[in-house]
Amino acid sequence: MGTLDRLLSERTDLSPEDGDLLVRLVEEWSVLADLALSDLLLWVPTWNEGGLVAVAQVRPSTAPTTMPDDVIGRFVPRGRNRAVDHALAFGRAIVERDASPAWAPASIEAYPVSREGRVIAVLARHASAAPRVAGRLEEIYLSSADDLFAMIVEGTFPSLEEAVATSQAPRVGDGLVRLTPAGVVEYASPNAVNAMRRLGLARDVVGSPLSEVVVRLAHRPGPVDSALSAVASGRAPGGTSLENNSATVLLHGIPLRRAGERIGALIFCRDVTDLRRREQALLSKDATIREIHHRVKNNLQTVAAMLRMQGRRAATEETRVALAEAELRVAAIAVVHESLSVGTAERVDFDAVVDRIVGLVGDLAPAYSLDGTVPRIIREGSWGLLPAEFAVPMAMAVSELLNNAVEHATASQVRVRLAQEAGEGLLLEVSDDGMGLPEGFSVADAGLGLSIVDAIVRTDLDGSLTLASDGGAVVTIRVPED
Repeated sequence: MGTLDRLLSERTDLSPEDGDLLVRLVEEWSVLADLALSDLLLWVPTWNEGGLVAVAQVRPSTAPTTMPDDVIGRFVPRGRNRAVDHALAFGRAIVERDASPAWAPASIEAYPVSREGRVIAVLARHASAAPRVAGRLEEIYLSSADDLFAMIVEGTFPSLEEAVATSQAPRVGDGLVRLTPAGVVEYASPNAVNAMRRLGLARDVVGSPLSEVVVRLAHRPGPVDSALSAVASGRAPGGTSLENNSATVLLHGIPLRRAGERIGALIFCRDVTDLRRREQALLSKDATIREIHHRVKNNLQTVAAMLRMQGRRAATEETRVALAEAELRVAAIAVVHESLSVGTAERVDFDAVVDRIVGLVGDLAPAYSLDGTVPRIIREGSWGLLPAEFAVPMAMAVSELLNNAVEHATASQVRVRLAQEAGEGLLLEVSDDGMGLPEGFSVADAGLGLSIVDAIVRTDLDGSLTLASDGGAVVTIRVPED
């Protein structure tokens, strides 16, 4: 609705409330275009009353368009469009019909859109000139369109309130049911009949109260869904769904009124059985993947606990430290799988993963301290969500670098900085205020932990690792974002 809002703001003097009504109309009018077998244009008078500007356009999916070009934003001076000018000036519909059939437009028609007694816009109907085979379905489409056009002139369509909001706009071709004022089915299109058949209806729906039919088809124990009954009876506008073990059908109702009296209703039916089954399959797949990650996390935590127990029984300090480092590596991977076990996508909140690893390293730090002091570990910056295949090796790298800093740096503070460099990818920097690196130190001189990190960065992530001393040791990793 950005273009519509902009045109209304820049080229008209309509109030926000007037604009809201036109936005609501445009949200609903694809149904009207399909029923009318016509292109629709919404014309609004400009602020200086010099003419009208086209602010919205819709083409039908049920007939060839007569307006292949986009005319949104076009200005037409007064006197150039007779039907639209008359509808705007006199506040009544300008309708021209052939003698037979009476519901077929003969030329451009115009319908005023009013609010609080003022005409704020005009809806122009450009009927398709392509030859059509007239039949009962077409007659129902066109007569229903006439009813909706009349409601627009009266100000009763579109409705400002719906029984149930629906995220999917109704489509005329999916299935249409026309109800009498009493809620009895007057006509059902072939696609609507097919949808009802798939739900299990064995007899002809025409002549039956639709609300009673759908309640029987729902097969739901307990109280009847009030929204389903209200929409299916034609009393309330809005969307709802009809579902049983056989199928799922979306219903969207539009009550029809003339001069305040109910004259019937339109119920659009859309069979979404296959779509819902695919959605259920995806949900089941997501649940399975989450369960796998949960079990992997549990298994890794079990391994980490076994390493911890073995470390307590170690005969030498060297063995105890090696087992503790192995425990940290396993726990870091478990943290990533724990994050994946609670989400629906294969992406991880890496900031939360780093924070968990910081806590794990902090718990391990006292084992390396001779005087009981433990360095403070701080995370700066953010990476946000990362793919799982990227997060696992990076979690390993972070845990190894932090463990090295805590074990060897004799530092009071360790910083983990996460940054996203424009055009360069992601940056990870682990620095400390300890003794720094020996002169000429390189990755080739490093121990197991830093060697693991270098292999991960270069082989798995296609990145780079650099070492520096700047008031302490600084390890910088850069990896491409894609």
